[in-house]
Amino acid sequence: MRVPHRSMTMRALIPGKGSHGLFLLLLLLFSIRPALSKEIRIAIHATDPTIEATAIHLQKPDVAVEGIPTSFYLQLDKDVAHPISFVIHAGMHDETMVLAPGERRAISFTPQKHNVITLDHPDTALLTFKAIPQWMSILPPLIAIAIALLFKEVFTALFLGIFSGAFVVSLYGGSSLWSSIPHAIQRIIDTYILQSLYDKGHLSIILFSMLIGGMVNLITRNGGMQGVIRFLSRYARSPRSGQFITWLLGIAIFFDDYANTLVVGNTMRPVTDQLRISREKLAYLVDSTAAPIASIAFITTWIGAEISYIQDGITTIGLEETPYNIFFHSLQYAFYPILTLIFILLLIQSNRDFGPMYKAEKRARQGMATPSHGEEEKGFSNNLNDLTPEQGVKAHAYNAVIPVVTVIVGTITGLFITGLENNPWEPQLGIAHNLSNVIGASDSYKALLWASLGSVLVTVLLTVGGRILPMRKAVDSLINGFRTMLTAIIILIMAWSIALLTKEMHTADFISRIALAARIPAELIPGLTFVLAALVSFSTGTSWGTMAILYPLVLPASWFITQETGMDYEQALMIFYIVVSTVLTGSVLGDHCSPISDTTILSSLASSCDHIQHVRTQMPYAVTAGSIALFMGIIPAAYGIPVWILFILSISTLFLLIRIMGKKHKPLH
Repeated sequence: MRVPHRSMTMRALIPGKGSHGLFLLLLLLFSIRPALSKEIRIAIHATDPTIEATAIHLQKPDVAVEGIPTSFYLQLDKDVAHPISFVIHAGMHDETMVLAPGERRAISFTPQKHNVITLDHPDTALLTFKAIPQWMSILPPLIAIAIALLFKEVFTALFLGIFSGAFVVSLYGGSSLWSSIPHAIQRIIDTYILQSLYDKGHLSIILFSMLIGGMVNLITRNGGMQGVIRFLSRYARSPRSGQFITWLLGIAIFFDDYANTLVVGNTMRPVTDQLRISREKLAYLVDSTAAPIASIAFITTWIGAEISYIQDGITTIGLEETPYNIFFHSLQYAFYPILTLIFILLLIQSNRDFGPMYKAEKRARQGMATPSHGEEEKGFSNNLNDLTPEQGVKAHAYNAVIPVVTVIVGTITGLFITGLENNPWEPQLGIAHNLSNVIGASDSYKALLWASLGSVLVTVLLTVGGRILPMRKAVDSLINGFRTMLTAIIILIMAWSIALLTKEMHTADFISRIALAARIPAELIPGLTFVLAALVSFSTGTSWGTMAILYPLVLPASWFITQETGMDYEQALMIFYIVVSTVLTGSVLGDHCSPISDTTILSSLASSCDHIQHVRTQMPYAVTAGSIALFMGIIPAAYGIPVWILFILSISTLFLLIRIMGKKHKPLH
């Protein structure tokens, strides 16, 4: 899914469960006061006894975590007449250095409990501070996950996760217990959020998301989306072909899961009703093609966030790979989305279903009424005003096809242009090798911005130049499209903030050390990540929120674990690619099973299907594909079994399960 539903967004802002979570969080944070570590003291001794303490300037580290190397700064006043020799006493060993007048130098050391030294001689200066116990570095993501699981709301969870970390940093930075609360709030705004927005790549992602949202809304209002759907729906003449066309439309509207769900479900419902396809099956087809294709396609409203999360992860570990290149390589391990799309095709081809879905389809084939939402459907139709063509507008497919092609071609062109600037084409390497090098060296942020801006301009030109809508209405549609991305942008900013926080608190170091101590094989990390992502996404109803919580946590941790266990670079990179994929795909699985997911809700509403019936009929199919993806895809792939073999085995297993468990539908008379 892309963003939480409007009602869910409002729920995040209403006092209630979130305020209870804040109360519980404060109780937890207040209880850690007794656990504050002993004061760490570093003595600075000048060999020249005439030097006054006021001539020495010390700056303690912003954040110090026990067992993690950090630095403090020592500076000699510029008015001192000559260089001075210093001895640094930090507990384990002494360090000698000479500073010239006005010189400032960073001194590295590792805070430990034994850094509490005993002064046995007079010292010129003393630096004192407290280091955060390493176990506390897990608090921000742990609190975010716990509150998300407990209260099923991602906005509050992310904010309180960031707040908890800022509170701990302020508390150990010298603030009192009560003053740490306002200091934490201040730190969230002026440190984490502002630093997130200072990043050029992050701003590019925000602009790209807004532009794509505007384009999607405008090609819907100018009738282009409707034209594409009408063209394809001509070929739906039987239950099987009707399901196939619905599946194909879900693939065609690959660039946005939100538009996919609303447009395909609402438009194909009359067609599938006429063909006696159950509303439950329609809701499943709509829901299970929306996020899977949007999450793995190259040009979607998801790609910006995915690349951003990956960029933050590789920045933390210093991996010399571009985020787009990592995303590209991770797609080969996207077992769940790919198997889900193939699973649907196998069900359609075999004309079989099993479990609650078979009963729903049997009832529909017999002409029995299917449950619907009644009044909810009426209210939903009112909310679709911005997602239907303007009244009186003729539907022409080219008004959608041309802008989408512009995005695709523009992105590919931009990737090549920026890639060739950084990595010139070398004929002796061959086409495949050169393509990999060029795309890997490209600036995906620039490419996506160029393409999305070009698509918006083309869409406006088609809409206004073709006299479909006046300029004022076209601009209004663009602005409404920008607004649809606001919630996603807020999630992104919070995700970037918690990424900065976990990096500052060295959360990944702590997790990797725990995993090493527990002797968790690196090969099992992708599987565990997939299960964790599915659980969090199921409980919160948001795959974007899940990625926001888990990506900053598991990407650095997984890389550090592979390094500590002695894996070679190629094997470690393979595990990293799989982890990148499993956070994404596990989030999509949990989203499909969650009754509070917005795409699950919207699929029910757009298909006029009873929501509980949709959840009941879809969950067995999602769990089936997810289990095969985990046990026959992710885990074996982490042990080095070739991906093409695993896909053959997984698809064959799905085929056999359908044949064994599925019941064939009788043909319509």
